[in-house]
Amino acid sequence: MIMKRVLFTILCIVVAGIASAQYINRVFDYKPAPGQFINVSPWGTPAAIDGVIGGVYGNMTLGAFGGYVVFGFEAPVVNDPQNPFGVDFTIFGNAYSDWSEPAVVFVMKDENGNGLPDDTWYQLAGSDHFFSSTKINYEITWENPGGASALDIPWNDNFGNSGLLEVNEFHPQSWYPSQEFFPEIDPLEYMLSGTFIDTKIDTSSQGIVKSYVRTFGYADNHARGVGDHLIPDNPYTSEIENSGGDAFDISWAINDRGEYVDIDQIDFVKVQSASMGSAGWLGELSTEICGAADVAPDPQLKGEDKVLVMKDLPLVLKSSSLQLESAFFIDGRVVPDARFDYAVSSDIAYVDEESVLHVEESGILSITATLASNPQYTCTQECVVELSTGIDMASDDPTFSVFPVPATDFVNVKSVRPGIYHLFTGNGQICLSGEIEPSVQQIDVSHLNPGFYILSVIYSDGKQIRKFMIQ
Repeated sequence: MIMKRVLFTILCIVVAGIASAQYINRVFDYKPAPGQFINVSPWGTPAAIDGVIGGVYGNMTLGAFGGYVVFGFEAPVVNDPQNPFGVDFTIFGNAYSDWSEPAVVFVMKDENGNGLPDDTWYQLAGSDHFFSSTKINYEITWENPGGASALDIPWNDNFGNSGLLEVNEFHPQSWYPSQEFFPEIDPLEYMLSGTFIDTKIDTSSQGIVKSYVRTFGYADNHARGVGDHLIPDNPYTSEIENSGGDAFDISWAINDRGEYVDIDQIDFVKVQSASMGSAGWLGELSTEICGAADVAPDPQLKGEDKVLVMKDLPLVLKSSSLQLESAFFIDGRVVPDARFDYAVSSDIAYVDEESVLHVEESGILSITATLASNPQYTCTQECVVELSTGIDMASDDPTFSVFPVPATDFVNVKSVRPGIYHLFTGNGQICLSGEIEPSVQQIDVSHLNPGFYILSVIYSDGKQIRKFMIQ
């Protein structure tokens, strides 16, 4: 009898666990942006709706920036702190290692109780939301180039920019949503608006394209795992531990003033493509989703709840200064007064008290941000520095000259004012630096290889630049 009671109890727990699992059961709106999978099944027609309902292995593209889908679950998704890592639902896409096509996620509570997504949307603020590169209320207008085959699609935005969404040879159909599949979309042009986040696309390796993963808070951002898709990953760590995909906490919700709001449960979710970029032969960045799952409570499943995020460095830095940005999060909410220390890997650069990076020569640079109050939390980024020599030769000035030209063991610098000099190689690397006195000053260059060099002398009110040769 005791054994039967135990088995019955276990069975009830298992059945309860299965019953608590819920997936997308309604799609209220599907409005994609242009893209390479549009107008083709299974990814880019209304037939994709059936695929994302009831599971996590569907196929739906949202296209390039602004494309979106609005869906709901059978029952409200509760904001439950007893859930694993505090997250409430997981969205699955087709991201993989070094490949992210991030989408911003919005949530809505059915406050008027009519079962429709016609109340207030709240954005779930992800790791990049507070960086200066993020654009709120970004608007893009897509124009139909016409025809039934693939043609580059013109676009313009509310910042005065314009360009083309360039097609590729692998997807010959029209990339603009057709009237056959999307009759509600204007056949001439239409505007989409949302939050734009900057992405880091790397095409530096031949045949390999990377779109680097955001830290947390975006759909189609992390790869699917091999674990149970009802057991979420910790969004504050980089490892794929359980289901993979992208887990979301309703507590990340912000209002239109950027303030965090407390919502006890939500009924509707909006997923919207948030990036804009070309991945070469892979086509445009376009969010895809495969489904979503509610998360069941499990207070035993806990982990790291803090993370430091550093704004991406450019792949190649070509300027001599750059404002660094970092953010620190606890339970996914940004800490507004967090302070950071920065360390650089080389003496070619330094970071000042205003978190501005100053670079003095070309090379490979690694920068580490550390939380000032707790050095346990760090974030490191790398970039290649390629400084222009900035040759902007001044006109003849009798108060400044460099001689003899060509030089051999020494070069003389005539100046009537004190200043700081930097001697650059022809490819922009600093090889000598020092002070210039108001006189004729001799600089030893005997140890330098023959070739062209650039001397830059910086004064309080400007600079002088001369190019010369060492034999």
